Amino acid sequence: MAPAWVGGARGHAAGEHLLPVREAVWIWSVRRYARVSLWALPIGAGLYGWTTLGVATPPGPVLVELAAGWLCAIAMIGLAGLLAGSRTRRSAVAGLLIGMAGFMMLLPLAALPDGAGPAGTPLSADQVHTASLVAAAVTGTGWLLLGWAVFRSKLVNPADGILLMLAAVSIGAGSYAVRPLPTVGAILLLAAGMGLAWTGSRLIPPA
Repeated sequence: MAPAWVGGARGHAAGEHLLPVREAVWIWSVRRYARVSLWALPIGAGLYGWTTLGVATPPGPVLVELAAGWLCAIAMIGLAGLLAGSRTRRSAVAGLLIGMAGFMMLLPLAALPDGAGPAGTPLSADQVHTASLVAAAVTGTGWLLLGWAVFRSKLVNPADGILLMLAAVSIGAGSYAVRPLPTVGAILLLAAGMGLAWTGSRLIPPA
């Protein structure tokens, strides 16, 4: 991040040193980003729920799943930024790091068809299936920690944290769970996302 400087705020005379940007300015920028990015969570949850219904989509299910994962990753970063100043910031950071690790594990496996292994690698179809379950479990663990951080933060509605933790169970089970568990999890994630986005927009007024 490039250094920034503030000058003239106190009527400095010519030749005086400029003052570095205060930490409050950076905190405000992070919270403003969090306020906007939280709206990516209900959109990503809606796209994820659509893929669990088995309805054919023109761009294909893989693109919809990637878009849903990308939006949820943005919302996860924003939620961790929102909780950075709360007492549960350590749980939020841990949930962010674990969730991002899960997304990175899921990304190379998303384009593989069911029952197929990647060409040129020693992984079999069964091992790819196991890796997908592990990646989904890691991602669900990240959401579980973020939900716990929301529940204990006393900054937003604790009910949204409960919904987020319940949604993390279905996310951790992955798309291989018995239906309609993935769809129910997407609905819970949508409800939690709407609540967090609405509360965050009122908690942090626009600049």
